[in-house]
Amino acid sequence: MKLLDRYIFFKFLGTFFTVLMLIMLIAIVFDVSEKLEDFVSKGASGKEIFLDYYVNFIAFYGNLFSSLIVFISTIWFTSRMTARTEIVAILSASISYKRLMLPFFYGAIVVFGLSMWMNHYVIPKTNIDRLNFENTYINSKSSDLKSQDIHFQVKPNHVIFLGSFNERGQSGYNFSYEVYQNSQLTSKLDADFIRYDSIKKIWRLDNWVRREISSTGQELLSTGRRLDTIYPFLPEDVVPKLYTTSMMDTPELLSFIEVETLRGSEKTNYHQIELHKRTAFPFSTFILILIAVSLSTKKSRGGLGLNVAVGLLLSTVYIFLMQVSTTFSTHGDLTPLLAVWVPNMVFASLGIFLYKTAPK
Repeated sequence: MKLLDRYIFFKFLGTFFTVLMLIMLIAIVFDVSEKLEDFVSKGASGKEIFLDYYVNFIAFYGNLFSSLIVFISTIWFTSRMTARTEIVAILSASISYKRLMLPFFYGAIVVFGLSMWMNHYVIPKTNIDRLNFENTYINSKSSDLKSQDIHFQVKPNHVIFLGSFNERGQSGYNFSYEVYQNSQLTSKLDADFIRYDSIKKIWRLDNWVRREISSTGQELLSTGRRLDTIYPFLPEDVVPKLYTTSMMDTPELLSFIEVETLRGSEKTNYHQIELHKRTAFPFSTFILILIAVSLSTKKSRGGLGLNVAVGLLLSTVYIFLMQVSTTFSTHGDLTPLLAVWVPNMVFASLGIFLYKTAPK
């Protein structure tokens, strides 16, 4: 690595970590002012607040917005280099624009690799303490957490339906358990009410009716007031919380998605989006740096302030595009993979255009 490469490389990383630290400090100040009353009223200790929450808070949000922080910090220090005519001097020394970009991408590789490792393996584990702390000391708990019209496959050819399910009470109404063989219904059990006994590890059904259908089409009907039985699912399997996927590292998440796909869960898209974001967000570092350098190496009347303002605007547009595309995936026909990568595709096209039109 030549002297110029080292200068830009360490300037890049130094500015990035400085901006990251400042943004996280500001975020913590605002977060403390907002949640201090919850901490005091619910008896959170100083150790829990610092180690379980804010250490993991910095890890999660710092990594989540690392590519956007790289974008802003690159615009900042590259615009300063341009204002001091350092970029002009570099290009005048017969160094090509492509060669000038090289140390920036060295820095991008470092941030990308660190973010990938954090996203796939570290952050899911730190999320356990952070989310448990939030659920204990911050989030207000609803007394009636109900889900409506639930249906999924608990294992091949075994399907359950629930009209409603109360997560806190671990109970539900209008329960049905159906068994199929060669696409033909062979058994169906209906119950007005179902509740999980966490001590005995069984399901208790009230007012149940069972229909057994033989291969000849004959039906055997049986009824009862109460039935205790074991089913191949637990209350947490009925309505898996979306935040639980953020507590799984990538191998665990892949296994979970496979199970959810088998069950026919309606939330599979959410879990796949979580998986693909873990790679798409870090990869955006390369794209955003291409845009940042292409914007900042051109002198403008607005100077540094204008470049930073444009950077903030583009960051907002990027986040907006991500939200729009993921919404189309979760509520429409757009595949999760495409939904997560659409903003990167759009910004990559913008980056290539800016790179080609940048003064060289």
